[in-house]
Order: sequence, then structure tokens, then C-alpha cells
Amino acid sequence: MAASGPIYTANSPIPVDLFVSKKYPGLTRGDIGFADSSGDVIYRVNRTQHQSKSNSSQRRKRVVVVDSAGNPLISVYRQDKGLWQGFKGDDGEEKELIFKVNRTMKTLTRTEFEVFLVDENSEDSASHFTMKGSPFQKSCTIYRGNSIIAQTSLMYKLQQIYVRRNKFRLTIFPTSIEPAVIVALVVIFLD
Repeated sequence: MAASGPIYTANSPIPVDLFVSKKYPGLTRGDIGFADSSGDVIYRVNRTQHQSKSNSSQRRKRVVVVDSAGNPLISVYRQDKGLWQGFKGDDGEEKELIFKVNRTMKTLTRTEFEVFLVDENSEDSASHFTMKGSPFQKSCTIYRGNSIIAQTSLMYKLQQIYVRRNKFRLTIFPTSIEPAVIVALVVIFLD
């Protein structure tokens, strides 16, 4: 009698877990670290203020996703209340737009966003992803259509009455989207 069930090959892609905390060694105050299961920080997120070149008196909130070697990968600027834009690198100029994020719902217990990836040839009007969840519970699920591409969850332990929210898990499921983009989206969700 043959057993029926999924067959996993050695080269099939598996989800990747990153552990998110502000308490990793080497992080400065205000930085957030995304570490692998060995505790090595893969991504670091810096929060800064940025002076707008068009209006020298205007300062905008900026988040920079940096890799383990210190190279800036993505700069995220908060445009207005509920609007963000992500640019490639961090040269101080907004040159290569990667994505736009628009908050569509915000209540006490639920927040939802639409994410628009920017194509080099044209800007699509349909959203590519949706993010839904509760920032207070560190619960965020990123969907592409009906498929989950990433999800955050608190770190529960057996026999623990109170679950601390200072460290949580980000699970990235196999996808063609660069993990740094997913990290930037999670930071936007928790902002």
C-alpha cells in the first residue's frame, strides 16, 4: 500500500525564519536587527530623519535597510500619513523607486496596506501585495493574491503566561521577491 502525501526533494525551497529584535549585539539605539537561526544579523534597519532637497525646511522620516556588511539596500521614506515609498540604495537621492505602500485601513486592532511594485517600464495601478494584521501583536501577513509570502508571529514558550513583544519571528516563504523588500515592508507595517 503506497502512502499518499507530499514528496519533498532535496532541492525544494523551504521557508526561511528571521528573528527580529532591538537587542542584538552591535546594534545602535533605535536599530532593529533581523537575525538567522544562528544569531547572525542578516539585515539591520536604521531610522533617521532626512532633509528634503526640494524644501530645505522639511524633514521626512527615513528607514534604511542595510545588509550584514553595512551596504544600504533599500531606503524607505514616509510621504504622508499612510503613504510610503521604497528606493534602491541610500545615496541621499530618490532615484530608483522599487515600491509604493498605501495604508487602506487602520483600526485599534487591525491594519491593512496595499503594496505596489514599480516596474521599470510602467507603473501598474493594481496592487501586487496586501499586508494585514495587528501591529500591537506583531502579527503581519503579506499576501500575493491568495498566497502567503511572509508572516510574522510572536515568540511563544510553553508555560509562559505573558508573551513579550520585543522579539518576534518573520517567516519568508519561497518567492521571487527579494527578502530585503519583505523586511522593508514589515518595518513599514510596524511603524
